[in-house]
Amino acid sequence: MKKLIFLFVVLFSMNVFSQNEENSIVVKDIETQLPIENAIVYIMKTKQTLLSNKDGKVIFALNGASSIQVSETNYEKVTIRWDALKPDLFVIYLKNNNNKLDEIVVSKEKPEKNLQKIISNSRERLASSYRLKVYVREFFMLDNKYSYYNDGLVNFQFEENQNKSTTTLLVEQNRSYGLLEDEVSHDLMGYNLNNIMENYSNLKYFDPLLDSKTRKEYEFTTTGHPNNKNYYIMSVTPLDKSKKAFDTFEIIYDPLKKLIVEFSIIIKQAELVEIEDQTKVGSKNITRSQIKVTYRIDGEDYYLLSSNEEIAYDLILKDKVKNIQVRNNFITTHFDRQNFTYSDSDVFKEKTLFNKKNKVMTKYWDISGFTATDEEKKLIDGLEFKM
Repeated sequence: MKKLIFLFVVLFSMNVFSQNEENSIVVKDIETQLPIENAIVYIMKTKQTLLSNKDGKVIFALNGASSIQVSETNYEKVTIRWDALKPDLFVIYLKNNNNKLDEIVVSKEKPEKNLQKIISNSRERLASSYRLKVYVREFFMLDNKYSYYNDGLVNFQFEENQNKSTTTLLVEQNRSYGLLEDEVSHDLMGYNLNNIMENYSNLKYFDPLLDSKTRKEYEFTTTGHPNNKNYYIMSVTPLDKSKKAFDTFEIIYDPLKKLIVEFSIIIKQAELVEIEDQTKVGSKNITRSQIKVTYRIDGEDYYLLSSNEEIAYDLILKDKVKNIQVRNNFITTHFDRQNFTYSDSDVFKEKTLFNKKNKVMTKYWDISGFTATDEEKKLIDGLEFKM
């Protein structure tokens, strides 16, 4: 009976999707006419969240009409009725806030103390029970050639545990393919999906800034956001004399709600030069590292919206050096306070999706929230013959 119900849901979903019409929207700066990347496009009818690519474009399926809400940290949020869009060219223009508020914020409290409160409050708000439907994807490159790809539509069930989040992962659909004739899976470093989601929710990345010893290696500066009067930016940079700290942090937050809206962490190229290369076989020398994570504040709801992690490193072997690059993306397509009912056998207990047998029932990537760039689309379209 459970199998019959599940089959009905799948067939119903496929039928509904087949009736939907594919639409595309381009988000642009009204003054420069340039595309806006990483704009959040929210389809109010279906409650679907999309993220614009570097061409400012999103693609989605919709039956009928819906109001569209578009926002980006540096721009004024707009809500547009469907009939206000031109059918032949769906373009939404955003106006830059352009407040020029990037002066130093003066406060009686030291920035590092303020950051502790912001992190603590954000952790507490994220540590609650809810579920996220998330589209995840990973690109792997070996010696500058795309070598492996996987993506999937998964559900994370969050449970609060002593002001920390723990997650249970259920995989709806997934696909995983090698892109080279040679077997390269032993060279790959996949992400542990549960660990990475828990790190986003528990804000594990900020532990060095909370530790009384390691935070002395950094300088903290707070400024007003240059394009959004509602946000502040805290920049945390390694001191010139530091030999241990290399990560540079930028944290955008709401000073009234004391919630993190976005953060990014990078190791700058100049700092990578200062890191002494290891020569031992099996060593990994980082050549690039960057993380960008955004959160959505929607009334009382506060949760991960999207993430992008990139890391590149040289792997030292006996007779050669391999360069490995990994790019990982998360985007939340739906948020729900209602918990799942599931059995233990439904839980995905492996680390990464390339450890799971392919399971494709619908073209879930078409409603993923991500719109592939031309390069990515060409690569991913090449997977069709393998399906």
